[in-house]
Amino acid sequence: MAKKQQKALFDLAAQDAVDLLARARPDEAMRENMRICEALIFASTEPLSEEEMVKRLPDGADLSAALAYLKADYFTRGVHLVRVAKKWMFRTAPDLAWVLQREKKDAKKLSRAALETLAIVAYHQPATRAEIEDIRGVALSKGTMDVLLETGWVRLRGRRRAPGRPVTYGTTESFLAQFGLEQISDLPGLDELKGAGLFDGRLPKGFGVPQPRDDADLTEDEEPLGDQPLEQSFAADLPEETSEE
Repeated sequence: MAKKQQKALFDLAAQDAVDLLARARPDEAMRENMRICEALIFASTEPLSEEEMVKRLPDGADLSAALAYLKADYFTRGVHLVRVAKKWMFRTAPDLAWVLQREKKDAKKLSRAALETLAIVAYHQPATRAEIEDIRGVALSKGTMDVLLETGWVRLRGRRRAPGRPVTYGTTESFLAQFGLEQISDLPGLDELKGAGLFDGRLPKGFGVPQPRDDADLTEDEEPLGDQPLEQSFAADLPEETSEE
């Protein structure tokens, strides 16, 4: 997105935050709830769920309102209050990212095979190895999935209720945090992908991008992994190492 567009969106959101605080100033009880939420989120070593905050607030406290006010209050500061995977955390304001930049060795980049596999898992989860291979049109190597599991962006969900009980894969909260998504449905749809120039318009008739979902609960055609160790479960689900780009 161009810098001018980013600034315009930031200014609009900032004005919305100012308007919220101007319309109805939080009373003393609300301000105390805001302070409690602020302290809890700041002290947490990982994104904090609303359920955890409710336990620490006074009975009957309006958590949604407290978070809305707190988010608006922080919007013009150096850090923002953001919601990621239905949990809350503080994150550096996007327009100040350049201040915190520092030179370091580039982390190992994901291969094309790993990126394609990650995208398929994100949009088609829960997905099995066979389903991933069918979409990509090539065999999936153990090394490719190893890398994605090690990053913490992909997890083993369960097993498909089908012959062989193949393992199913899905994304994690770390995936959402890494790519700045509040929820998996925030992934771009077909129109957005076209707008970004990722499709040239010559798509097969009926082609579409599925609506991604990452519910923690297993689907009707999934069952728990069982007692088999995850390492063995994963190894049994994949063929011998194959060469991928």
